[in-house]
Amino acid sequence: MKRLLVLASGTGSNLQAILDACHDGTIAAEVVGVVSNRPASGALTRATEAGVPARVVPHDRLVGETRSAYDSRLADTVLDLAPDYVVCAGWMRILSMSFLKHFDHQVINLHPALPGELAGVDAIARAYHEGRDGLRTRTGVMVHYVVDEGVDDGPLIAHAEVPLVDGEGLDELTARIHDAEHRLLVDVLTTLCDPHGGAR
Repeated sequence: MKRLLVLASGTGSNLQAILDACHDGTIAAEVVGVVSNRPASGALTRATEAGVPARVVPHDRLVGETRSAYDSRLADTVLDLAPDYVVCAGWMRILSMSFLKHFDHQVINLHPALPGELAGVDAIARAYHEGRDGLRTRTGVMVHYVVDEGVDDGPLIAHAEVPLVDGEGLDELTARIHDAEHRLLVDVLTTLCDPHGGAR
């Protein structure tokens, strides 16, 4: 069984998809911990309810903590749980080499856009508004390795297109994107954790 560590800043819906797929045996892995930078993150609640260790590593703004110093603390917390893969599922911080140097091709990120498009925050809203302006007809989701400090541009593992629908609201598009995220992330982790052919 592979060991998964999930980094999440938000509500944890992607975490829930992972937890469910591990529980039912779809993913041959266990979630050994969930770490958030936000004490009020819904992901921490989901982890606790599932009996998974939940840890908070908040950024210490009061002392002007650097990104490198924060990521070193984060790495110590993650290394304690000895994961095979670190899954960024709604993690809203760019990881620096102070963290990544400890995990060679073990960190994967989920991003709600297609490769090479809409890097960074608010990707769903940006796709929606570009669609309304006639600048695009589709968006999507992708999972990639995080190997350096580039934003949403690491080596691609998988992606899926999501068409834009005329007359659809942002909330409806967001729901469809989240559904696509859940499916793609579970599919990727199922493959990576497959004892008969997964990658490391």
